[in-house]
Amino acid sequence: MTTTKPDTEVTTAPVVRRTPAWKRQTAIVSRWLHIYLSMISFGIVLFFAATGLTLNHAEFFNGEVRTTQVKGKVDLKWVRDVDKLQIVEHLRNVNGVKSALSDFRIDDSQLAVSFKGPGYTADAFIDRATGTYDLTVARMGIVAVLNDLHKGRDTGDVWSKIIDVSAGLMTLVSLTGLILIFFLQKRRMPGLIAVGIGTILCLAVYFVWVP
Repeated sequence: MTTTKPDTEVTTAPVVRRTPAWKRQTAIVSRWLHIYLSMISFGIVLFFAATGLTLNHAEFFNGEVRTTQVKGKVDLKWVRDVDKLQIVEHLRNVNGVKSALSDFRIDDSQLAVSFKGPGYTADAFIDRATGTYDLTVARMGIVAVLNDLHKGRDTGDVWSKIIDVSAGLMTLVSLTGLILIFFLQKRRMPGLIAVGIGTILCLAVYFVWVP
C-alpha cells in the first residue's frame, strides 16, 4: 500500500519596499513647513490679494481726496539761515503734519517742504522774506493707504523689509507645496500637469495679449 504525501503550498511574503529615510524626512519637513508657513503668511497673502484687486480696478475704489489748506509763520532766523530741523518740527508740532520728509528745496525767495506717506501728502511753501507759509495737506482715504502699502510707496524702510519677508514666505509656501506633490504618488502626475498648464497659460497671456 502506497501513500501519497499531500501537496504543500508554498507562500511567499510580499516584498515591502522601504522608503529611504532621507525621503521620509524630506516629506515630513516639507509638510510641516508648508502648513505652518501657510498659516503664518495667511494674513499677508490675503492682504496682497485684496489690494491687488483694488490696484487693478482703481477707478472703482478711489475715494474722495480730502484737502486742507493752512497758513502760518515760522521764525525768520530759520528761513534765512535755513534751519531744516526747526522748520520741520514746527510744521509737525503746530500743524500736525505726519509722515516722512521727502523733499526740502531751497530757492532764493522760497523754501518748499514736502512730506509723503501712504495715502498722504503735505506740501509747505515758505516765503523767505516774511517767514509766512502756505501748507496743503491731502488725505486720500483708506483704500489709497492700502494700495500704497501694497506698492511699498512712501512707506519707509521697516515696511520695505516686511514686503521682503512676505515675498520670502510666499516663495517658501509655493516651493514646499511643489515638493510635497512628489510624495503623493496618485496625485503627482495630475498635480504636475496642473502646474504646467497654469505656467503655460500665464506665458500665453503675456506673449499674446500684453502690449
